[in-house]
Amino acid sequence: MFKAKVFLLQLAKKMWPKVTLFALLAVLSAFLAIWLRDRIPDDFAYSVDSETISSILNILASSMLAVTTFSLTVMVQAYSSATTTVTPRATQLVVEDHTAHNVLATFLGTFVFSLMGIIALNAGIYQAKGRIVLFVMTILVVILILIMLIRWIEHLTKIGRVAETTRQVQAAAEKAFKQRACSPCLGCNRLDIDREDVNHLEGVYGEEYGYVQFVDIDAITKLAKERQCDVFIMAVPGKYVYPQLPLLRLGDALPERTRKSLAAAFTIADERAFEQDPRFGLCVLAEIAQRSLPPSIADSGTALDVLGRITSVLAVYADAKDDEVVSERVWVPALEVEDLFTDAFNSISREAAGMFEVQAKLHKCLYSLAQIGDPEFRKCAERFSRLAIIRTDNHPTLMEWEKRELRALAL
Repeated sequence: MFKAKVFLLQLAKKMWPKVTLFALLAVLSAFLAIWLRDRIPDDFAYSVDSETISSILNILASSMLAVTTFSLTVMVQAYSSATTTVTPRATQLVVEDHTAHNVLATFLGTFVFSLMGIIALNAGIYQAKGRIVLFVMTILVVILILIMLIRWIEHLTKIGRVAETTRQVQAAAEKAFKQRACSPCLGCNRLDIDREDVNHLEGVYGEEYGYVQFVDIDAITKLAKERQCDVFIMAVPGKYVYPQLPLLRLGDALPERTRKSLAAAFTIADERAFEQDPRFGLCVLAEIAQRSLPPSIADSGTALDVLGRITSVLAVYADAKDDEVVSERVWVPALEVEDLFTDAFNSISREAAGMFEVQAKLHKCLYSLAQIGDPEFRKCAERFSRLAIIRTDNHPTLMEWEKRELRALAL
C-alpha cells in the first residue's frame, strides 16, 4: 500500500497523466455521441454543422501547439534561472510546480483533444446528432483554456524568481516539519543511535548507493510484529546509504526472505526528497542564503529574507509532541535539534562573517528561537550565537563599533 502511495505521489508530479485525461476526453466524446444520438431532438442537432466545429477544432489545434511550445520555452528558462540564481536543489520544486503542470497539460491536452476530434469528424464517426456532443465538449474545453490562460499569465510573473522559489522551499519544509512535529519518531520508540547495545546487532543492508527518500514504517511494523522481533531503524529519510551501511538492525536473527522484505521498505534514490526529510528543506534554504552572500553577488536582502523563513520553519518543530507509540517493536531516531541548527545557520554564519546586517538578523532570529521555551532550542541558539560572535570578532572588515553592536545582540 505504501509503495502505491509513493508511486501515486511521483505520478502526480508528472505531466503525461493529465495529458492522457484530455485524450480520453476526446474518446469519451465520441462514445457519448454514439450513445446520445437517438436522444437528441432533430431540430437541435442540425443547428450545428460540421464546418463550424471543424473550424473551432483547427483553431484550437494550431494555437495550442504554438502556446505549448512558447510555455515550454518559458519553463526551461525558469529552470535555468532557478539553478543559477537560487540553487539547483530548489529546481526540483520548480520542475514539480503544480500550476505549471496543470496549465501545460491543459494546453497540450487540448491539442490532442482537437486533433482526435478532427480525425473523428473527418472519419464520419460523428453524425448530425453526434456533432452536438462534440460541440458541447469543445465549448467546455474553450472555457477551461480561458481559465488556464488567466492563471498562466499571473503565474508567469513569479515563476523562477528568487522570492517565489524561496517561498516554495519554505512551504515544502514547513509541511515536512509539521508532519514530523506530530510524530517525531514516526509513531515508533525513540532510538539513541549511539546505544552500544544496538550497534553490535545484526544489520540489514541494501544494495544501492543513494539517499533514503521514504521509509515504509507500516510494513516494517507488520513484519516486526509477525516475527516478534525488535527492529532498530538506522537510516532515516535524508541519510546517504551504501551497501556496507545497515539500513536497520535486528534484535533477533530473521530469515533471508524477511530481511529482504525489510530492506524493500526503504525507497532509495539519487536525490533527497522534501516529503519525509525535513532537514533537506532547511539545507536548501540555507544554500539559497549562502549563494547570495559572495562579494560578486552581495545580495544581503535574500539572506535576510531566508533567515526569517528559516526561523518560521524551525518554530514549527519547536511544538513537537511526544509520539503516541503505535509500533512498539520498532525504534527510530528523532531529529536532533543541534543538527537542525547546524543545517540552518552554520553556513550562513560562516559566509556572512563580514556582513553586519546579516549577522544582526542572525542574532535576532536566534534570540526569537531561544524564547520559544524549549530548553534544547535555547541551548542551541546560545551556542550558535557564540559561534557567530567568534567569527565576527576575527573578521578584519568589520569595524569595532559593529562588533560591539553584535556582541550586545548576542545571547
